[in-house]
Amino acid sequence: MPDAGQRPDQQEPIDQTDLQTDRPHSARVYDYIMGGKDNFVADRETAATVLADWPGLRTSMLANRACMHRMARHLADQGIRQFIDVGTGIPSSPNLHEVVQEAAPDARVVYVDNDPIVLAHARALLASSPEGRTAYIQADMRSPGTLLDDPALAATLDLTRPVALTLIAVLQFVEDAQALVEALVAPLPSGSYLALTIPTGDLAPESAHLAAEYTRRGIPMYLRDRAQVERLIAGLEPVAPGVVPMPRWHPAPGEEILPDTATNMYAVAARKP
Repeated sequence: MPDAGQRPDQQEPIDQTDLQTDRPHSARVYDYIMGGKDNFVADRETAATVLADWPGLRTSMLANRACMHRMARHLADQGIRQFIDVGTGIPSSPNLHEVVQEAAPDARVVYVDNDPIVLAHARALLASSPEGRTAYIQADMRSPGTLLDDPALAATLDLTRPVALTLIAVLQFVEDAQALVEALVAPLPSGSYLALTIPTGDLAPESAHLAAEYTRRGIPMYLRDRAQVERLIAGLEPVAPGVVPMPRWHPAPGEEILPDTATNMYAVAARKP
């Protein structure tokens, strides 16, 4: 395992000079809908419009967060101790590292996002367990080479050992999601996992209106059908039950499962052979 590098209190000063508050950002729209305070007028206006079209969006977002927690625990239970979370978003406890370090205190997590507001909260993300390690990379996921070459990644993770790559509700903002997934998975060793949730037009009929409104407001959104999601994991070994509506991915025992149409997302995890 590489040297852990700087501890949280040794991080470089955070640059908050360009928060781009005049335009909506997906992480801040999400923050507002989930009851957060780190958002601006453009984000709130976008959220109000999409919620008017589909009031169930908040339910879907809550289900997505719950699914992320289940995926993180499942992967930790499979022995994974290294995670790369791309498109982290504004912190909302429990964050991924809190979930996995509850099961495995020595787990290491690298968070990746490009929003300056998320960067401003990086110190909160870096509150690792004493045995583990977290780091934060400011990078655009659409430039995977920059992300993978960042010194913080090499200082935190050992890429000769299995890694879980989590892409939770972010691929809808990438036009060529297939190329991005392939680029991110390629350097990961055998035994690594890809876990993703992704919006679709197959389930909730309001999804098309949602995607159109986000796109109209400068946040291009691309929905994927089941066949497209299955292609994203081509060459990998799907974890049962495969590609399913998000609430059906390993629900907790006794948990009431939402109807498929209550969310607009598929979930899947797959292992690299």
